[in-house]
Amino acid sequence: MDPHSSAQDVHRCDLCETAIVHSYCDFCHVNLCKPCIGDHISDGYDKHKIVPFQERRSILIYPKCETHSQKNCKFQCKDCNNIFVCSSCMASEQHGRHKFVEVTEVYKTKKDDIKKDKQEFENHISPTYEEISRDLETQLANLDGGYEKLTTTMSKQGEQWHREIDIIINKIKTEISEKKVKHRDILQKHLNEIKQIQSLNKETLQAIRKIEKSTEVSSTIEYSSKIREFSKLPPKVQVSMPTFIPKPIDREKLYSLFGQITALSTATEETVMSPNQPNTSVRELLDEPELVTTMKTGYKKLRSVACLNDDSIWTSGETNYIKCFNIKGSLLQTIKTKSGIFPSDIVVNSDRDLIVSDGANGTVYKVKNGQTEELIRLPEWTPINLCVTSTGDLLVTMFSDDETRSKVVRYSGSTEKQTIQFDDEGKPLYSGNSYNKYITENKNHDICVADCEAGAVVVVNQDGKLRWRYTGHPSVTKNNPFRPWGITTDSQSRILTADRDNHCIYILDENGQFLRYIDNCGLKNPIGLCVDNNDNMFVCEFYEGNVKKIKYLK
Repeated sequence: MDPHSSAQDVHRCDLCETAIVHSYCDFCHVNLCKPCIGDHISDGYDKHKIVPFQERRSILIYPKCETHSQKNCKFQCKDCNNIFVCSSCMASEQHGRHKFVEVTEVYKTKKDDIKKDKQEFENHISPTYEEISRDLETQLANLDGGYEKLTTTMSKQGEQWHREIDIIINKIKTEISEKKVKHRDILQKHLNEIKQIQSLNKETLQAIRKIEKSTEVSSTIEYSSKIREFSKLPPKVQVSMPTFIPKPIDREKLYSLFGQITALSTATEETVMSPNQPNTSVRELLDEPELVTTMKTGYKKLRSVACLNDDSIWTSGETNYIKCFNIKGSLLQTIKTKSGIFPSDIVVNSDRDLIVSDGANGTVYKVKNGQTEELIRLPEWTPINLCVTSTGDLLVTMFSDDETRSKVVRYSGSTEKQTIQFDDEGKPLYSGNSYNKYITENKNHDICVADCEAGAVVVVNQDGKLRWRYTGHPSVTKNNPFRPWGITTDSQSRILTADRDNHCIYILDENGQFLRYIDNCGLKNPIGLCVDNNDNMFVCEFYEGNVKKIKYLK
């Protein structure tokens, strides 16, 4: 016996429950000690199969034949719906020329299937249900806390509104005070003028009274009347009081401006488990995104970032050099552009080759093992931004040479497969200009374009049909109009887009509902974005020349 075994590991007789087991009834599945064997078979039941305990469950118990009660059925008749038959049945006219299969063969096959099913239950199905159960229990446990945070967020918005309203009230109070001072100055000025005239009036009246009482001839004759001069009265000044005209309160408009609670979204996914297909769980947003690291690239104007793998990134800016860094910020490789001008955009394909959009010479080319291969050359159009799709296609945003039209073109290698330019009404989907239009593909194959000049994220399905257009979220904390630049998506089909002028990242769900901002990591003029396989986000800071790695999912 294993010295580490406990007393519970010793098998005991199921009848007396004290003696150590010696034998086993392969029919009744009962442990037996030697003395209890006789008791067990004393009932005269002829189906008992007593075997040594080590050989338990080794004897097959065949079903009795319903026609020939003294015989066991060791075969199945394939021509009679696989019913059990004995040797006498096989020799009968009823089963003449029928095909038979041994029960042992069917038994072994079924046993193998049962073993596989048991392993599938033990290794995949049961753990998956346990995981789903734990996830639901966790969601329930976090429910109160989640709604408390939701209420807190809403209350903070209310406090911000109160502060903004107080600022407005104080500003208007200051304006009233300034108007009061101006009003007083106007009245005081006119009063001073009247007082001065009154003083002259008084002096003139005193002089008239003196002459009236005087008997001097010369002063009386020289007197000149002042009546005409003083009869011309000054205008009467009446400065009207300013009034405050309150605007009617539109509760519906206030409600929409204050914010909105997104609808409950219940996602159900039917999944057939496979041993080689792990279950993927939902990843929630962190309450406060975390800045993991800041990498200094040396660019004065950094534009794009692309993940090469989980340990390194490619970067490009407004220089003719494209740089590769590891996560620690060490420079690994530098490539010079073919045109000698800064690239419009960069992206990495599934083979980890670098693809460059070189708008200066109207080409898109691939860099593999230090060698360049031209993929696309565009006459009359200029390529801007790039995206490699899940199927390996290349999406390119571009503008016409006269800078009046923009479109998205899908390529397979160098072959044009699809053009996306107009909606169902024939109206342009994208603004016509030479500004960047960063592009990405979502997990549901939607094509998402950040049209900064239009102030919109434009999303079409894989057929190029407009799904939705997002033009910003009302906010009292964001002072500038919404202008999206870089754009990317994560494993949860969320869309992240950089608002350079408001120094933040917008997070939207796949249907265009605003979820939250990322504005707490000291971001300055964020522009290019990418997400690695672990949903870590890399953000380019345009003027700072930094790439920031941010963790935003739990």
